[in-house]
Amino acid sequence: MDPDPRAQDVRTVRRLRLGVGVLGFLLPIALPLGNSLTSARIALLDSMSASYYTHMRNVFVGGLCAVGVFLICYRHDRREDRLSSVAGVLAIGVALFPTEPPSVLVPHPSGVQTTVGMLHLVFAAGLFGVLGYFCLRLFADSPAAGRRPARDWVYLVCGWVIVAGVLTVAVAGVLHLARDWPLTLPYLGEAVSVFAFGVAWLVKSEAVPALLPRTVRPAAATP
Repeated sequence: MDPDPRAQDVRTVRRLRLGVGVLGFLLPIALPLGNSLTSARIALLDSMSASYYTHMRNVFVGGLCAVGVFLICYRHDRREDRLSSVAGVLAIGVALFPTEPPSVLVPHPSGVQTTVGMLHLVFAAGLFGVLGYFCLRLFADSPAAGRRPARDWVYLVCGWVIVAGVLTVAVAGVLHLARDWPLTLPYLGEAVSVFAFGVAWLVKSEAVPALLPRTVRPAAATP
């Protein structure tokens, strides 16, 4: 069978995975840290998306757009190609359609702001859904026979962490929980989900091959 002309070489695939992983790993840390430094005080956020209305807006938008471009350019097989492209478009949508402004800044948002904020939530929910699917069904798609590789357990844990993070955000939003806490549940859920996504892509890039061997070799048979 002739090779797929759209396929990328192994090194390029690893670099794209590494780039996505690094951005996902660093973004939840860089946003509150940078906001605190620029504000000269400890400035935690209501959510990662609220960074759009802080000094870290360009970092938030630029980071998500970079993740989106990496995902769109990523090529491995047909199934991953399509899903990564969808995730890339969703990531760019999250960046370009900001969440509804905080009531402290805009007590009465306009209809356009509310509509854009709803689109932001739709893009974000779709993005986390695809990223969770990557971890649970694509990265950890090992053969049923034999022992599961160690890295597959990392993907599964990261996938379920993403699911738990999204549920935390949804429940906190519906029940209006912990809005007065220094570290809100929406930010915690989003940050943990993005962090888990970054870890999964870092491991998939084989940046830590010595710690997580790709396969578990069967024990040699004794004569």
